[in-house]
Amino acid sequence: MKILIVEDEDTVRELLSEGLRSEGYEVLEADNGLDGLQMAKDLQLDLILLDLMLPEMDG
Repeated sequence: MKILIVEDEDTVRELLSEGLRSEGYEVLEADNGLDGLQMAKDLQLDLILLDLMLPEMDG
């Protein structure tokens, strides 16, 4: 399962990412809304975890 985490706070993003990877998930990360949107368009993802308040573009 491929999961994208879009979160601007490094600590939160890293915590989520580490937890999911330890359970065997493939995790991709973006730290702003524009990068997250581009990744969502370009990649086949199973799940997107998205913060509501993001730089560049809100979730």
